[in-house]
Amino acid sequence: MENRLVINGGKRLSGKVVVDGAKNSAVALIPAAILADSEVTIEGLPDISDVHTLYDIVSELGGSVKYDSQTAIIDPSAIVDMPLPNGNVKKLRASYYLMGALLGKFKKAVVGLPGGCYLGPRPIDQHIKGFEALGATVTNEQGAIYLRAEKLRGARIYMDVVSVGATINIMLAAVLAEGKTVIENAAKEPEIIDVATLLSNMGANIKGAGTDTIRIIGVPNLHGCHHTIIPDRIEAGTYMIAAAAMGDGVEIQNVIPDHLEGITAKLAEMGVPLEISEDSIFVKKSTAFKKVDVKTYVYPGFPTDLQQPFTTLLTQAEGDSIVTDTIYPSRFKHVAELMRMGGQFKQNERTAVIYGKTPLSGARVIATDLRAGAALVIAGLLAEGTTEILGVEHIERGYGNIIQKLSALGADIYKEIAESNLA
Repeated sequence: MENRLVINGGKRLSGKVVVDGAKNSAVALIPAAILADSEVTIEGLPDISDVHTLYDIVSELGGSVKYDSQTAIIDPSAIVDMPLPNGNVKKLRASYYLMGALLGKFKKAVVGLPGGCYLGPRPIDQHIKGFEALGATVTNEQGAIYLRAEKLRGARIYMDVVSVGATINIMLAAVLAEGKTVIENAAKEPEIIDVATLLSNMGANIKGAGTDTIRIIGVPNLHGCHHTIIPDRIEAGTYMIAAAAMGDGVEIQNVIPDHLEGITAKLAEMGVPLEISEDSIFVKKSTAFKKVDVKTYVYPGFPTDLQQPFTTLLTQAEGDSIVTDTIYPSRFKHVAELMRMGGQFKQNERTAVIYGKTPLSGARVIATDLRAGAALVIAGLLAEGTTEILGVEHIERGYGNIIQKLSALGADIYKEIAESNLA
């Protein structure tokens, strides 16, 4: 038996929920801190398993991490260039940021191929292309990536595919390289600006983060600093969708509304009434949903990370909606689970047709990845009866205190811990 989330559906939600710091920033900011030669303090980090795994990796490398639920003080001064072929690096996708950070700091690194959610092929060829352009030799030996360089020199790097991970990884490697690096066709996500802000506070020379051309002039060393992480736009969007689905008026606090335009536009198109303030969004009660079509795009388009939760909401729309994921076409594993709960879909390679409106009923389902888990939680809130969600560990990788937050809004949700077979 394994851990499971249990949701007794049909309970209306109301009140306030505070959004944590951005997971997709946190998993890059912690490796970025390795590049400093003194203490880096990061405030607002989410209390999620991916973040704790990175704390463990920094400690394995010889660094020290002092943290509470929100703030971490990372001292990288004693970090050594220890190989990381296995263990914790296998637990999270974003462990690949250790490649850029360790290569930048030590001119060499050994990092196991990352794990995390499997969403089909998410190749790291653009990362490797960038490292090679800066002067590194990259080989794959027994499932680990070996990076070696005599020295790193700035280069002009054109990204064949817009990639958040590769853009950040090349930034990490380039800030201590000799000379000027230009990253063209760079990703523009808010998390990239967040990482560039931290690096700049550490003494890096970076211009153009948030545009499609980033210019970096290498510096000899980086120092400690104090940084506050941006709010998690995906967590905010997830609670907005849950509030639209089952809310009688829910305020989502600690948000940057500009980061959420992709999702707020689609909710408004569905007929969800929203009140947008400077750092909060109030989702009013919705009485009916119009069908909409959604295509995921790179920022500032509709985020692929919200495609799965949004698909659940579309089961409640009047009429048939079409969802197309242009980023991760295989990100539809939640569809089979939603069908167990009564959802009606037709799916091909990168598109799902959602036939609405269909009532959902409780069932035992499996979260196959992080955002599929969020989709099933929202389905459980909507459903009549009891929903059991296996694969809780996926949800906990990206949503801190989700049970407490939803319970405070009025949901009937709890975690059943599997009894160990050990005496």
